[in-house]
Formats: sequence, C-alpha cells, structure tokens
Amino acid sequence: MSLPIVLITGQLLTDAVWQPLLDAWGDRDVIVADNRSDDTIEGFAQRLLDNAPPRFALVAHAMGGFVAFEVMRRAPERVVKLALISTLASADGPAQTARRQGYIDLVESGRFDQVVEERIPILFPEEKRSDARLLGIARQMASDTGADIFLAQQRAIMARIDSRPRLGEIVVPILLIWGEKDGITSRAHHDEILDAIPGARLEVIPDAGHLPTVEAPEVVVPLLTDFVDQ
Repeated sequence: MSLPIVLITGQLLTDAVWQPLLDAWGDRDVIVADNRSDDTIEGFAQRLLDNAPPRFALVAHAMGGFVAFEVMRRAPERVVKLALISTLASADGPAQTARRQGYIDLVESGRFDQVVEERIPILFPEEKRSDARLLGIARQMASDTGADIFLAQQRAIMARIDSRPRLGEIVVPILLIWGEKDGITSRAHHDEILDAIPGARLEVIPDAGHLPTVEAPEVVVPLLTDFVDQ
C-alpha cells in the first residue's frame, strides 16, 4: 500500500498547480490541503493536521512551505517525508513586506486583476511570459482564488515566523525542488534549508521559474514519485 500524500498549495494558486501530479497519482491516496479557509500559517497547519491521515508524505509549494514548517513544529512524528518546492524558511524582510503591501493596496483599490499581472514577471522566466498555456493557468488560478482569500493569505504570510532556527530538528527525508529562473525564491534560500537539515537533497530544474510543477512536469513528476516511493 502506497504512502498517503498531502499537498499544500502556495498563495494565489489552486489545485491546478498540482494537476500533472494528480493525473499521475490517480490511483494513490492524495489530499490537497485547504489553503483558503484561514488567515494565519498556524491555522492552515492545524487544519491540515486535522484532516490528514495519521502518517503521510507532505509536498509543499511556496506559501505551502511556510505551512509545512509549522506542521513539522506541531506534529513531526506524522510526516514521513517532506518535499519543498520554490519556498524559503526565513520571515519577510523590508523589501518583501513592501512588495506584499503593494499587492494589498492594489486589491483594496479594486484592482485585484492587476495582482497576477504584476506577478507574472516573477512567476515565469522571460522566455515563458508569452506562453498562453502557462499564463492561462496562472490567471485562472488567481481568478479562482479571488481577492478576499488572497488578502487572508497575504496577511498570513506577512505574519509568519522565521523557521530557520528549528530547521535542524527536522529528521525525515527532505527533497528540495527549485526552478533555476524563479523570480521569488533564490538558490540562497534553498541552500539555507539544505545546509540546515541533515541529508536534505536539492534538485534544480533548469529553465523553470516559480511554478515547476506546471512548467516542467516531465521532470518534477518523476522526481516526486521516486522520492515518495523510495
């Protein structure tokens, strides 16, 4: 019997970011955690634990990584393996906070549609910014998320704690996946996690940006499948 898998999604994203994995894992026990019903990282993490199997593999993307670190603080014995995609362990610095406040200002002035357009240059590398399929996925996920949920997610992210001091307590197998052209998270962000967690492994996806699950599913799906199964 295969290990149950819990997926936790990033900000302004929906189940669509996992679609290549959901298609490949159709015969497995897979749950996509709720990233829409809370406004704190702690709330997201507790809701995930309340609805997850007793033990599971956790695959987290972006904001989902912040939730994953909180899950590891609350119930490390329940997570058998942890995969982190396009995420970081630190809290926001002044530049990140200013960028997020700019998004909030756009939404509060009735320009939510502009948020995803502002994010496209940091979501995708330059050569993919005219890719109709990828732009369509990003815009649809934003539309399906909506302004109110986005604002709640934004507040949760802005208030998150710095997870770096306790990274060394994580002892389960760790896979990090990072798109080499990600405009939101950096190699240095991933190296911080890699260096702090014994045995962690980093896979760099060439030519991918912040959404490698939909940009390079032919690479990411086998990587994650092998990681969960090995």
